[in-house]
Amino acid sequence: MNDTNWSILVVFGLLSVLTIGGGTAILPEMKQLTINQQHWLTDPQFRNIYALGQLAPGPNMLIVVVIGYHVAGYLGAFLAFVGFFTPASIIVLYANRVWDRFDKAEWHKTIQRAMAPMVVGFMVAGTVTITRAAISDHLTIIIALTTFAIFMMWKVNPALLVLAGAGAYMLGT
Repeated sequence: MNDTNWSILVVFGLLSVLTIGGGTAILPEMKQLTINQQHWLTDPQFRNIYALGQLAPGPNMLIVVVIGYHVAGYLGAFLAFVGFFTPASIIVLYANRVWDRFDKAEWHKTIQRAMAPMVVGFMVAGTVTITRAAISDHLTIIIALTTFAIFMMWKVNPALLVLAGAGAYMLGT
């Protein structure tokens, strides 16, 4: 296995153990590592891969597989998948066993209350990261605000909004 493959495994393994609060929480660090540090992707490529992950059914963090594939083909996709999902799965498996044993303890409730605002903060940071990558001109600002308004006013499938936003952008450029 070459240096690039090891890097894929290490980068996504690190991101795995940092994933507190869901995939969106690690987007700032994922962007930092894949664009600025490793130079695997450009800003537009990261944005497009993220949009694809939002559109596709299943867990949106399967975008790590697409990034791994972009970097090193099928082996890169496999290594990104293993690196990202294995460490967190093992940690959750064992932490859950300990956590359940102490569900009546006062510190258990304190940790839960303390984690909630942290998770929200991480998710907001991820949203801001993607927003900065996606909004680049007046047209994208209009599309973002319109999409947000529609989403808040009506119960619309987000995938349809992503498709409509992509269509509006293509028509506007």
